[in-house]
Amino acid sequence: MPPLNYLKPNESLAEVVAGLIMVLSFTLAASVASGGGQDGARAALVGAIGCNVAWAIIDAVFYLMDSAFGRNRLIRIGRAVASAPDEAAALATIRGELDPYLASIARTEDREHFYRGVRSWLLQKRPPRRAGLTRDDYMGAVAVFCLVFATALPAVLPLLLISDPWMALRASNLLVIVVLFVVGYYWAGYVDTNRWLAGFGLTALGLALVAVAIPLGG
Repeated sequence: MPPLNYLKPNESLAEVVAGLIMVLSFTLAASVASGGGQDGARAALVGAIGCNVAWAIIDAVFYLMDSAFGRNRLIRIGRAVASAPDEAAALATIRGELDPYLASIARTEDREHFYRGVRSWLLQKRPPRRAGLTRDDYMGAVAVFCLVFATALPAVLPLLLISDPWMALRASNLLVIVVLFVVGYYWAGYVDTNRWLAGFGLTALGLALVAVAIPLGG
């Protein structure tokens, strides 16, 4: 199975958008600081690659930490349900965890029937004390690294292929902005919204975040 299949769509979106915003911040900041000369193009190239490699590693580690935390949190909840003094307390615990996700798609009686089934299963199967990392966690971390690193490519390619520094930086910035639009357009299919609005909305949000990041030294 390809590594990207180990990530949820929202996780992939977050990684791609964060990577694009970081690389756009670097290329724009380098362009402004150097006036678009050869030094600016070189600084943008080195900065984009270095930043995204560093953040790809950091984000992959965060992904592993979050996976371990989430799985052990579920085990803790399972133990709390299994050791609850009565059915009402156990169902209240399950309800508190799952109702925010299921209330909008299932009727109350259906949810309660499901919660009783969860309690019955937990009473039969004793939850483990703790859970370690799995192969899926490591593959997800690899996917995170690949996504964040790949977001540097749209910015780097023009800097490698176009000899004129000013033109290369402008093409780099434009290409990253176009990719932001494409990501928003594609993401709209997951949330059943207008693709054009999503594309332009994500592009505007990305540019706004870049505008905040650059003055603050991001």
